Amino acid sequence: MAKEIVIPDIGDFDSVEVIEVLVEAGDTIAAEDSLISVESDKATMEIPAPEAGVVVEVNVAVGDQVSQGSLIMLLEPSGDAPAETTAATPETATTPVASKPAAPASQPVAPPPQHRLSPTAKIDEISFSRAYASPSVRKFARELGVDLGRVAGSGRKGRVIKDDIKVFVKQALTQGTGGGGLAVAPMPEIDFSQWGDIETQKLSKINKLTGKFLHRNWVTLPHVTQFDEADITELDALRKSMAAEYKDKGIKITMLAFLIKAVVAGLRELPRFNASLDASGENLILKHYFNIGIAVDTPDGLVVPVVRDADSKSLVDIAAELGDISQKARDKKLKPADMQGGCMTISSLGGIGGTQFTPIVNAPEVAILGVSRHKMTPVWTGENFEPRLMLPLSLSYDHRVVDGADGARFTRFMGRVLADANGLVK
Repeated sequence: MAKEIVIPDIGDFDSVEVIEVLVEAGDTIAAEDSLISVESDKATMEIPAPEAGVVVEVNVAVGDQVSQGSLIMLLEPSGDAPAETTAATPETATTPVASKPAAPASQPVAPPPQHRLSPTAKIDEISFSRAYASPSVRKFARELGVDLGRVAGSGRKGRVIKDDIKVFVKQALTQGTGGGGLAVAPMPEIDFSQWGDIETQKLSKINKLTGKFLHRNWVTLPHVTQFDEADITELDALRKSMAAEYKDKGIKITMLAFLIKAVVAGLRELPRFNASLDASGENLILKHYFNIGIAVDTPDGLVVPVVRDADSKSLVDIAAELGDISQKARDKKLKPADMQGGCMTISSLGGIGGTQFTPIVNAPEVAILGVSRHKMTPVWTGENFEPRLMLPLSLSYDHRVVDGADGARFTRFMGRVLADANGLVK
């Protein structure tokens, strides 16, 4: 007989929104497997299964508002020992927590696996268990021999979905898993203390996530970097005069605000830069909106908040927004939605120094603009040398979408736009 599974006591919330449905009809689940994720204005909760069984029917969908007693699904119990209560207390967290299938009651719980791979192992059980994915996706990954810990999730809040696994497998087949392609031997485990004193420092969560995404982007995208310079002599003079004008209003006019306006102009001029490849890699999605990501250095690592609809905002509005999102980033108050939907990213190291660098494309975007410290340089005018303030530009792009000629056109266009200071103040 099918059994009704309902929303348990969710605390002081009248209703919450369903943000993910983690099972589907026909799935075999264990007690404590996550069924759905719900979200209030304060937290995200996963509702676990009170007992094992087979899902007969799912009665909620993403976007539904539910409350205590709302029907989630019909479950045909398997006869395994149920959880202690009819509906287990939801697991509350400010960040998603991966579901971990419980061991069947009839078997002893195995000791945790060692975090070490044998030469022939395909799946690291530790990283697999920590991956943020539903039971059906975990089953799908195991059937294909995919280590979930190596798959970048594109679902809400980084959850791994089936399409992510398909893309991962396709890339692995394209690159080759034998001796060729991008397959590499694992790093050896080394005891560095044999040569002297050491200190082990844990990476922050942001460091880990950023490292995983950057590694994926670097090895899967054919990067090309175009270097150029822009004459910002007049632009910097205008920026300084505006900075003095708006200082008492609490708005800091930075070069980054002008760069955002210039990038928007570049995306309009060369629409192929404002695009993304779909998951199959066979279709190009052209975007008709202009959201610009800004790489922000924080004590915990790199984050990329997004300035939305930058084409419809004035330079002063953008400058004020930059101040707000930079402060949010430093205070760890950015929401996942604040870092999604970017069309192109700007990474500015001008405040630190350097001449040029090769920024890594922030996929699924197809290009990123790197900016280094400007310097006064003698420039030949045809008759004599004049001191001009030159800004180094480093444009990295996905060569599957952008060819070298358009890469050079984009930086040259940026140079012309940045040289026309008054054209950017709107």
